[in-house]
Amino acid sequence: MYVYKNFGFKSIMRFSGHHIIWIAAWSTIVTAVFEFTHWEWLHIPWLPLSVIGTAVAFYIGFKNNQAYDRLWEARKIWGAIVNSSRAWGSAVKGFVTDQFTDNSVDRSELALIHKSLIYRHIAWLYALRSQLLLPTSWEHISQRRGVGRMAERRMKTYGIGLLDDDVTMKELDRYLGKEEHERLMNYKNTATQIIDQQASDLKQLRSQALIDDFRHMELQKILYDFYVHQGKCERIKKFPLPRQYASISFIFVGIFIILLPLGMVAEFHKLGDLGAWLSIPFSTIVGWVFIMMELVGDYSENPFEGLGNDIPMLSLCRVIEIDLREMLGETDLPKPVEAVNGVLM
Repeated sequence: MYVYKNFGFKSIMRFSGHHIIWIAAWSTIVTAVFEFTHWEWLHIPWLPLSVIGTAVAFYIGFKNNQAYDRLWEARKIWGAIVNSSRAWGSAVKGFVTDQFTDNSVDRSELALIHKSLIYRHIAWLYALRSQLLLPTSWEHISQRRGVGRMAERRMKTYGIGLLDDDVTMKELDRYLGKEEHERLMNYKNTATQIIDQQASDLKQLRSQALIDDFRHMELQKILYDFYVHQGKCERIKKFPLPRQYASISFIFVGIFIILLPLGMVAEFHKLGDLGAWLSIPFSTIVGWVFIMMELVGDYSENPFEGLGNDIPMLSLCRVIEIDLREMLGETDLPKPVEAVNGVLM
């Protein structure tokens, strides 16, 4: 997540400046051929070109709206994870007591139970984040040639490469314990099994009368909420923006940019002998604007990709971790995650 109010000129040029080169080169070629050969047929009327441009703009607008919906839904899901996590910590402390047992239980033993349930939930957060960052076949890092290489560079400069991202393994080992960590990591979906282990512990606590039926059901409802949040994240991660919208718009933008100088050059030629050459910067600017609209949607549709537009999952995990450990009365807490190069991961 970018934290600055505006993008700097250098950032914008790094993101899309290379497209200006080929758009300007194509516009120059069309203008030079038109001027030096005097082929009057080498242009198209402005009316059909404007119709194409309008259609492409509507298509890109639809795609960008859907991409933003995916991004904003992902943020809302993680906001719900924050709320449910705080509810889990509070409920564990308030519900798991010796109120319903025949014999009193030592406070230190209850504290260990609270700590186990809360620590395992923190491990679930980091496990879920790690699973959501696994690349899919349609994400930029998985593409061949220039797109994949560029995504890799951006990931190092404005993505998860900004941080020493072995945090997941460290946190899982710390919050699960060695035996449980080794067992749960062997599952294909570790996050799912962590929640299932929480349910097993609740069942054990019920058998020990440390929670009654009502409290057992209430705690189980919170675990169900975690499954819902996880499923929603997995839906966004594993189901892409339909490719007929995501990729066809790029083709439409390319067609429009190829045709654009053929419409511009004749219009600017009417201004005088050198007027046609003014079509080069104007065609370049208009073409770049359409490219930027396409790229904004393209890099917003995958909110768990590990790039600068991502949901700041690590920061949110750390916020929850601090809150829950403070509920346990701990004071030796990790520091909040800070933005690096204007990106909060």
